[in-house]
Amino acid sequence: MTTKAYWIGRVEVTNMDAYKNYVALNGAAFSKYGARFLVRGGSFEVAEGGAKSRNVVIEFPSYEQAVACYHSPEYSAAIAARKDAAFVDLIIINGYDGPQPS
Repeated sequence: MTTKAYWIGRVEVTNMDAYKNYVALNGAAFSKYGARFLVRGGSFEVAEGGAKSRNVVIEFPSYEQAVACYHSPEYSAAIAARKDAAFVDLIIINGYDGPQPS
């Protein structure tokens, strides 16, 4: 069984009009690579450390798909549109399917 993977993003939008162009373009890559939003904005509480104003968690069928999506021509176009619209911290991380605390 392949473990799912995730993009975890923290975003500070600096130009909402330009950011809308990024949002309009990123769907092509996300659809192609089987992405599914688990978190997309929404209310949050900073329990420790710092934060940006927007948080995103996107699930992918596999780590390979998550990495391929980021490096795809479709997502590269979205990144170019986002260039002057937001500051982003993004990690691509493998999921965990092992024992849980009991």
